[in-house]
Amino acid sequence: MSTVTELPEYIDGLPNVAGAESLIEETIAEAGKKSPYAGDGSINFDNIKAAAAIALHQHQPLIPQRTGNLQTAPLISNLRHMREHPSEGDNHNWQAFAWCYKRMGEFVPELVGAGKEPRCMLEYSGTLFHGLRDMGLNDVIESLQGITMNPDYWRCIEWLGMPWGHAVAPSTPVQDYRLHVKAFQQHFASIFGLEALGRVRGFSPSEMALPNQPDVAYEFVKTLVDCGFEWVLVQEHTIELPENGHGPQAKHLPHRLVVRNSNGDEASIIAIIKTQGSDTKLVAQMQPYYEAQSLSRWELAGKQVPPIVTQIADGENGGVMMNEFPGKFKEVAHQASHTDTPLMNVSEYLDKLFAMGIKVTDLPVCQPVHQKKIWDKVKPGCGPKKLEKAIEECKAEDHQFHMDGGSWTDNISWVKGYDNVLGPMEEASSAFHEKVLKPGCPTDETRYRNALFHLMSSQTSCYRYWGQGEWTDFGREICRRVIAVCENDY
Repeated sequence: MSTVTELPEYIDGLPNVAGAESLIEETIAEAGKKSPYAGDGSINFDNIKAAAAIALHQHQPLIPQRTGNLQTAPLISNLRHMREHPSEGDNHNWQAFAWCYKRMGEFVPELVGAGKEPRCMLEYSGTLFHGLRDMGLNDVIESLQGITMNPDYWRCIEWLGMPWGHAVAPSTPVQDYRLHVKAFQQHFASIFGLEALGRVRGFSPSEMALPNQPDVAYEFVKTLVDCGFEWVLVQEHTIELPENGHGPQAKHLPHRLVVRNSNGDEASIIAIIKTQGSDTKLVAQMQPYYEAQSLSRWELAGKQVPPIVTQIADGENGGVMMNEFPGKFKEVAHQASHTDTPLMNVSEYLDKLFAMGIKVTDLPVCQPVHQKKIWDKVKPGCGPKKLEKAIEECKAEDHQFHMDGGSWTDNISWVKGYDNVLGPMEEASSAFHEKVLKPGCPTDETRYRNALFHLMSSQTSCYRYWGQGEWTDFGREICRRVIAVCENDY
């Protein structure tokens, strides 16, 4: 089939991440008037007792090529580095990783051809898409285009939005995070087409990071809503119930994430709760399906509705995911199809749920963790100074209280110990803001795309995951390049 799209994937050697904002917004607004699943009868929602959803997160950062001078080395995919240095560590796995990025494009046609109903949600970073193209791994992209652009498979694969450069929401400047989200949408449309972009309704935050500082949390949710997203994936221990500060009870039902800021503004979005840890074995061994089998319908707004068990994991990391997932996914797709415990994607599930007469306002409300303690001291609308004072009081009263946000893990901070990276990140962001954003420079110029490309690449979470050393050096170097591009081109 043809893979011609309405937008070029590259312009002057750079991925198409900016310049078509109005077209993207119009496409999403028009698509939002109708569900992509309207009229699809492949799952009889009235007769199921529960559903299971899995998502595969795929990412490779861009790094300076390790060849001599760090300041002049081209930015390449970490996967390309693995290919070029196969004898280091586990770099020999690069081919297995590449197949992991490609293989869903093989599994889905095979299963649909056998009369089955496979389901999987996919989330690939912009840096990974660019890296695959840079390496010449066009077969990977083409395999994904096959299941994304062919109507025979639309119901089976749901793409999720994400920040283009895999940025961590709580500690990325809010105006930059919005740029990541919009850049991902445009880059995705350039690869898979505008029609496919219109079907991207859910959002997956990198590292499952949910801001809990009220003003940042508000900007996060407002960005998603403004960009047309209908739901967001959250980790269960990153949210609380506003009435008592406890964790959610009905974890397998959609919630409504409501956030309020110091100006008194409110924003909300549907939240889908990912339970348990972030162990790739849970998804690789299809645990959500087996948990769903143990459940039956729950009451929501006076109706009996099927719960949905949702998990996300890295789609390439670890031997279980690399080796056991293919067989297990196919086995479960065979077992679950046309039963009362099917595999479903989240937007498909929400479409059927709302068709029952359930409304968004019927969903239980949640908010980011630790916010009840703040709102017990001050009220939304109190102003930034009073909010900050309340936060400091909470910190003094409880050593476990923090505003670093929550993520998939409680034991890794994306802030503590990374001042030498966060400082340059803030400088790079400030340079981009002062030289590019504030003057309102056109977004359809090569110099804008180049500056934005470097800015987003510099904010990848990997530079704050592996501890101090080579990776923090990479992060600081890319920040230096952002500042240099802004100074020299503007």
